[in-house]
Amino acid sequence: MKRICIYCGSQVGKDPTYRESARELGTLMARRGSGLVYGGGSIGLMGVVADALLAQNAEVIGVIPDALATKELIHPHVADMRIVRTMHERKALMAELADAFIALPGGYGTFEELFEAITWNQLGLHRKPIGLLNVAGYFDPFVRVIDHAVQEGFVKRSQRDLFVVEERPLTLLDRMQNHTIPPQKPIISQDEM
Repeated sequence: MKRICIYCGSQVGKDPTYRESARELGTLMARRGSGLVYGGGSIGLMGVVADALLAQNAEVIGVIPDALATKELIHPHVADMRIVRTMHERKALMAELADAFIALPGGYGTFEELFEAITWNQLGLHRKPIGLLNVAGYFDPFVRVIDHAVQEGFVKRSQRDLFVVEERPLTLLDRMQNHTIPPQKPIISQDEM
């Protein structure tokens, strides 16, 4: 995984474990030779992950819409900052630049980006590993919802394995590196999006 796209909060959350796990993940990514693609901010868990990679002199690419460049406090130490016009362009470029996706605790934006990455995998638009860093059980309710959707016939059992869930950054990276993504028949092409 040359570059990993991280989706996470622009806040650090209440539990200090969120910050510690974000820092550990960034450090491990750098030590493994993985670069970061992320939302370009210097605040919240976004900033923590970026700072951890920057401290190791690893590749960091920020992607941020011009309207948020000051509101999200654009990271001043990220040399490769891509300014785009819209949130849609941001997500598309982040997905294009990344070889894998990891979601850390976050809010609405994190959930939306995570679901889009999973949906694109489901539609056959990419075959990139997706992981959830389930710090302090943060994603337990999410996993229950997905399992309920499988049980109720709205998500195919094979599609439940489109993402992996782990509590520890090292274990998550190892599982993602070795994860076999269930084959999905492409439903639409990138051009049809």
